[in-house]
Amino acid sequence: MVSPPTSFDAQHEDIIHDAQFDYYGKRLATCSSDHTIKVFDVDADTHTLVDTLKAHTGPVWAVAWSHPKFGSLLASASYDGRVIIWRDQGNNVFGKVYEHTKHSASVNSIAWAPHEYGLVLAAGSSDGFVSLISYDEVAGKWDEDKSARFLAHTIGVTAVAWAPATSAGSLFGTAGNPDAPAATSSASELPAKQLATAGCDNLVKIWQLDGSPTSTEAPIASLSAHEDWVRDVAWAPNVGIPATYLASCGQDKAVYVWTRQHALAAWEKKKVGTFTEVVWRVSWSLAGDVLAVAAGDNKVTLWRENVEGEWEAVSTLTE
Repeated sequence: MVSPPTSFDAQHEDIIHDAQFDYYGKRLATCSSDHTIKVFDVDADTHTLVDTLKAHTGPVWAVAWSHPKFGSLLASASYDGRVIIWRDQGNNVFGKVYEHTKHSASVNSIAWAPHEYGLVLAAGSSDGFVSLISYDEVAGKWDEDKSARFLAHTIGVTAVAWAPATSAGSLFGTAGNPDAPAATSSASELPAKQLATAGCDNLVKIWQLDGSPTSTEAPIASLSAHEDWVRDVAWAPNVGIPATYLASCGQDKAVYVWTRQHALAAWEKKKVGTFTEVVWRVSWSLAGDVLAVAAGDNKVTLWRENVEGEWEAVSTLTE
């Protein structure tokens, strides 16, 4: 039996735009148009406010926790054009450890790279640029020289998402999928970093980030199907399935799942369901087999691919 959802007062004074659990699900960060971020300790159904973070001067759109191997780091992105990285300094007190100010417009989306690639944060902005903010472990500081930015969508970036650090079909090795690389065994054998971006140009773009990208960087793929702004994009986890799955959703009330059978294959798209309102977010289950879709009608629908390759609704959650 499924337990009823739990709600609590997050103590914000305006709209909440994002809420993210840390890796272990023991902490929850929320952010709001009231310019603040709140951090809660979570114990079963109990949520205890431990700190309120104040540094942004505009609505805070997104928060993201790093992998715990790097400690308790929290990144935030705001309409004020800044990305701020916070660290738990002990006794549940968070302090600002880095502030990125190179964007000239709202920063709409942030995402940490898979931990196998080190401590790297991607940020997408309404100025059209994506920033890659890197930490130099040798020097022990956030490295402005290694941090890079490139023009991704001329009229604005709405979302960024990293590809998994494992290749599609890797658990099968070459026996399960002759076109897929074998499972990797060291950091040097990891697949090249790939980042998906969504934009106000109605496109999803995929970038291969082998070195430091420049403003003239070209995407390795540009996926066109949406008829209005693309609001979100999400890679499915690679858990041995011999294909790559990427979901996108948009202002056009549409959701697409893009698939690629191997690294040299073309991307193929499949439309998911019919929606009557703007679709804001897409997210995959940990197993990569269920897609959650959040739309403007205050409903979250869950979808699963059937044996015919069509996407079927398996559940609907309402507010």
